[in-house]
This record gives sequence, C-alpha cells and structure tokens, in this order.
Amino acid sequence: MATRTNLDMDVLRTFVTGFELGSFARAAERLGRSQSAVSTQLRKLEEQVGQPLVQKAGRGLALTAAGESMLGYAKRLLDLNDEAVDRLRGTELEGWARLGLAQDFAESWLPAVLKRFSRAYPRVRIEVQVGLGAQLVEKTLKGDLDIALVWGDGGDAPHAQRVAELPIHWIGQPDWPGLASLGNEPLPFAAFAPPCTFRSAAVTALDDGGLPWRLVFTSPSLSGLWAAAEGGLGITARTMVSLPKTLSVLDPVATGLPALPNAPLTLHQAEAELSPAVARLTDILLETIREHVA
Repeated sequence: MATRTNLDMDVLRTFVTGFELGSFARAAERLGRSQSAVSTQLRKLEEQVGQPLVQKAGRGLALTAAGESMLGYAKRLLDLNDEAVDRLRGTELEGWARLGLAQDFAESWLPAVLKRFSRAYPRVRIEVQVGLGAQLVEKTLKGDLDIALVWGDGGDAPHAQRVAELPIHWIGQPDWPGLASLGNEPLPFAAFAPPCTFRSAAVTALDDGGLPWRLVFTSPSLSGLWAAAEGGLGITARTMVSLPKTLSVLDPVATGLPALPNAPLTLHQAEAELSPAVARLTDILLETIREHVA
C-alpha cells in the first residue's frame, strides 16, 4: 500500500498567508519567521506535491495552475483545522458576548467572525449592535457592550487599542469628471453628521487646499451615503471596506482632489480584563482584521 503524504498545516498557513498579503516577505513578518525559513517551507510544500506552485512574475511571484489549486485546498484545510481546534477547546465555554461594530463591517467582516465563533462556541450567546462609532463607544464605556470596533484614534478612552490603519479615499461615480468640471461651483460632498473621522479628514483636506465645498447629503446610514454617491448627488470619503461595485475610488491626481490620510481603527473594551467568551471573540475579530488588512 502506497504511503500517503501528510501536508504540514504550518507550511500551508505560510503559503496562504503569503498570497493573502501579496508577499512572502510580509508573510514572514506576520508569522514571526525569517524570509529564508518561509522560502524553505515553500520548497517543502512543492516537494510534497511534486509540482512547482509559484513562478516568477516581474519582480514578484505568481501562482502556477497547480498553485491555484493548492491555494484553494489549503484554505479549506486550514478552515477545517481551525474550526476543529476552536470547537474542542471551546466545548465548555459559555456566557454572553456583546459586540459593537461600525457599519462598514456588517456586510464585510462580520459574517466570517460570526460563522467561526458560533461554530466553535455554540453555548455562547452573542449580541451584535451595528451603528455610529461615537454611540458604540459610549455604550462600551457604560458597560452595555463588551467590545466595539470603530473608526477613530480612541482619544482618552480607557481600554482602547489601535488595531489597524486604512487609507481614506474619495469615492464617487466611476465617470466623475473632477474638480475642473465644477467651474466656480463648490464641491458637492456627502457625509455623516459630526463627529465623524471621514468627514473631519475630508473637510480638513479641502479647507487646507482652499477648495470650496458644500454639504449636499447627510445621513446616519452608510447605505444612504452610498446611495447619494451612486445617484450623482456628490462624492464622499471612506475606506474601501464594503465599497459597492457601482462606485469607484477617485484618483486625487486625475480629479484635482487633495490627498487624504489614513483612518485609525480602534478596539474599545468595557473592562481591562475580558471574560473568556469575550476574549475569544476578540481574538477571532482581530484575526479576521489581520486577514483583510495587509
């Protein structure tokens, strides 16, 4: 009987991480390994499957046909591995976990977080509130939420940690012609009511550049902002998280718009010490963020 080859989960994780981040150098940094160690793992995986998985593509690497197949299998194997480990470790975990999220994440990162958490910890009851950042932070400070993931630097809030930074972009219709098309008219701008990280960044950039603007639409709903931009009422400023396919990032150079800064993403905790259930939810949430933010 032929001997079966057992793929190494650690090697598979390195392989998947490298292509999710777009660089094995980044994967090495993320996984706490040297680049030579990562290269060795990649060669080991190619030896195990008997085919090259990557090939030169300009200055970088691209997947071969076998590599594309391997990437799909590797993701499924890792998902099953992580689910099994989480489920067995969390068999006895019980309690409540109350999570607050900015609207951007409700349709993007939230489903993956809930799916993984509920499978691993079926005896934990989870409550999720989606809303405006300032309101979620207030609820966390009052103890009505255990954790909240919101835009902003956290200010002086206790138990707040910055977990990522994402670039802010001008967003509008793909064929928006730019500032020159407005003549002497002010830029039509759509945004949340203050306080809002994106509104503040956009207004500061416009004012610093001496560019006139007018607020044409305000809403507490992210879907409302997208609708205003899609309808041509004005442009807005957000990250690319949950960006509808009908809208595009507007190039500042081509449109004459000022450059925008990064938006800090901050995790707020109600208490310094989290319950076991909330701590595990936090771990899964942060792992999901790392998977999506290179």
